Amino acid sequence: MKNKLYDSPAAALDGLLFDGMTIMSGGFGLSGNPESLIPEIRASGVCGLTVISNNAGADGFGLWSLLESRQVKKMISSYVGENKLFEQQYLSGELELELNPQGTLAERIRAGGAGIPAFYTKTGVGTVVAEGKPVETFDGEDYVRENWLRADLSIIKAWRADPEGNLVFRKTARNFNPNMATAGKVTVVEVEEIVGAGTIDPDQVHTPGIYVGRIVRSTINEKRIEKLTTRCRENG
Repeated sequence: MKNKLYDSPAAALDGLLFDGMTIMSGGFGLSGNPESLIPEIRASGVCGLTVISNNAGADGFGLWSLLESRQVKKMISSYVGENKLFEQQYLSGELELELNPQGTLAERIRAGGAGIPAFYTKTGVGTVVAEGKPVETFDGEDYVRENWLRADLSIIKAWRADPEGNLVFRKTARNFNPNMATAGKVTVVEVEEIVGAGTIDPDQVHTPGIYVGRIVRSTINEKRIEKLTTRCRENG
């Protein structure tokens, strides 16, 4: 069996990065981001990237660093509302954006992993989302055609992996990560825990190891809180 375990995030990405490539990056808000792999992409200096991700990080965190270094040419995303750097680059014409409804983005990625080139959905019909896309009628209702998404590389984050690459995600980190693992030509996963073969109950595996090319223990696990709301402790 091929060894999938790598000693460092830099080693796990060695030989996979090139200018103009398409990268899928997991995460939902600040949860489940490949925090250890993104800095190595920045350090590599690759540019002209197309990045597929639900969002583009937050100030000083996640994919934001690749925007700051001007390595990203285009984002294919859903939620971009609170990233000021993203906003500035898009409004100035420096950054291309393909905006997707969140469920549509998830399904386009899932379709890419499943080998389904296109599908139809009602979401976005009659809006700017449907501009330039085929619209067909089924049972008297209009549906817009959306195409699959695939990538040269998927970088994802999981909670636990065994040496074969079977993955378990924890809570909200089980967001775009499992689908992205299936839709990249190569999938590199950073994990908080690496356990022995056979340790993970097969019924608990979220992503089978066949989809995973390389595994590395994460070096950054900040687990930031995006918005912290507090209230005064009740008396008594």
